[in-house]
Amino acid sequence: MQKKILNRNLIYFIIFFFIASCSSTPKYPQNACKIFGQNYLWYKSIKKSSEIYDVPIHIILAFVNKESGFKRWARPARKKLFKIIPYKRPSSSFGYSQAVNKTWELYKTETNNPFALRTRFKDSVMFIGWYMNKTKKINKIPVTDSYRQYLNYYLGWGSYSKKVYKTDKKAIIYAKSVQKQSQIYKNQLKECQKNLNNKYIIF
Repeated sequence: MQKKILNRNLIYFIIFFFIASCSSTPKYPQNACKIFGQNYLWYKSIKKSSEIYDVPIHIILAFVNKESGFKRWARPARKKLFKIIPYKRPSSSFGYSQAVNKTWELYKTETNNPFALRTRFKDSVMFIGWYMNKTKKINKIPVTDSYRQYLNYYLGWGSYSKKVYKTDKKAIIYAKSVQKQSQIYKNQLKECQKNLNNKYIIF
């Protein structure tokens, strides 16, 4: 009886450790190989999104980095009244992808995935792949163009088509940072992607 309890507790511990390790913030968020070394299932999730929506892995990863810093519960900071009283948040952005409520609901409807969660890495990177693919269709932006893809992601398809970014300095700065980071990730993945593709997890 005692042996069974110990075995059961061990199984619970392994499951808890596995879940925690798969959702923890990367220690080296600027290094793609180290990110996926720490969270291998993240690579599997991004790779699947890449294959389904035909979008580059390194750009999806750069979007997550810029949007949430790989923090699953990330939200925009609240505005403050009189500089001290916490007030409303500027948007409904939430989770790894920082998707807003309306667009997230559209994603769930179009993909027939009603149980998708913004706090689940797998769902978030699927969302990004879906969004980039729609950006390609709606505004004719190649999925390899990380700069203009991010402008669409940050501003929305309608605002981008109206060229709002021309007067939005913050959007330009953010898009340039994503472009730079995605190129860094791309170069890093050349060194480790072959090993990642040959790696397996046995459950």
